[in-house]
Amino acid sequence: MSSDKYVAYVGTYTHENSIGIHLYDLDVANGTMTERKVVPINNPSHLVISHSKKYLYSIADEGVEAFRILPDGDLEMINHEWIGGMRGCYVDISRDDDFLFVGGYHDARVSMMRLNTEDGHIEGIADGIFHKGMGRCIAERSSRPHVNCVKQTPDRKFLCAVDGGLDHIKIYRVDYEAGKLRNTDILRCQIDSAPKSMLFSADGKYAYVLCELLNCVNVYAYSSEDDNPNFEFLQEITTTDPKDDDICSASAMTITEDGKYLYVANAGVNSAVIYEIDPETGMLSLVTNCRISGEFPKAIEVFPDNQHFVTLNHESNEICSFAMNYGEKYFVMHGKPCAIDKPNCIAIHKL
Repeated sequence: MSSDKYVAYVGTYTHENSIGIHLYDLDVANGTMTERKVVPINNPSHLVISHSKKYLYSIADEGVEAFRILPDGDLEMINHEWIGGMRGCYVDISRDDDFLFVGGYHDARVSMMRLNTEDGHIEGIADGIFHKGMGRCIAERSSRPHVNCVKQTPDRKFLCAVDGGLDHIKIYRVDYEAGKLRNTDILRCQIDSAPKSMLFSADGKYAYVLCELLNCVNVYAYSSEDDNPNFEFLQEITTTDPKDDDICSASAMTITEDGKYLYVANAGVNSAVIYEIDPETGMLSLVTNCRISGEFPKAIEVFPDNQHFVTLNHESNEICSFAMNYGEKYFVMHGKPCAIDKPNCIAIHKL
């Protein structure tokens, strides 16, 4: 681990002073980040690295943009393509790097984009589906469809589209041959829970859904039975601390590289919560819940050593680093924050 080199790509909103994706060199052992350069792109609000580690794909105002990852971690633009609707908010990639899946918050569109596996360029739209319907809450954000996240199941058979306005997750069967999404099932979440993001465990047996308004993580056992998706509800665990009386909005979630811990960030109360994952049952138990001092942690990510993590604090324009002590069940801020305008998302890449 000590000889490995890593870079981090941080996407930002560019309507103020930032101009794109910030590239950082990581000192994993010390939990620090050093900014190297900024790659221009309009509002890269979410990004993903291909499984081959050769390409990076990012949301942009123009749709989605493809970059080649150079040996030193620098980015070289390949092309960009329109996604068939308003700008997206989340992007996922198929395991074989042949398709991108894009979720649209504003127009509730799920887009399937074909990729060229030879050189990584985006070929264009394969399919697209708009979510329809009405939510229960009268607030605008929760009264109509909003696709917050799209996530492929570990077996590659299905695509899960997390809709925070309708309080459910639409499950599509992915037809790779035809390049089509076919509506297959719906996973219904609690009323007014506003599901925001979804992750699968490293072994693919469990799914975790972060709910923004209910401030909880839902845990499911996942399997594919008779070629159909099956999600069995196991647990609901809160992201809030009973001692806090501030407004709370669960905002981000990640799993450590070793698969042992799940991290959550809360906006409003501005806290980070760490849970231990039971390897036998997939269920979560609280390790610690503590304030982070920054404002609106829009993303949270753990370094490859599983001992350090960062929060991207959107409103206080900074990235804060922390050292985690699992044995004593606490974390502490580690070093000075990195100044950056409106950070949104982060991906770590091994050189």
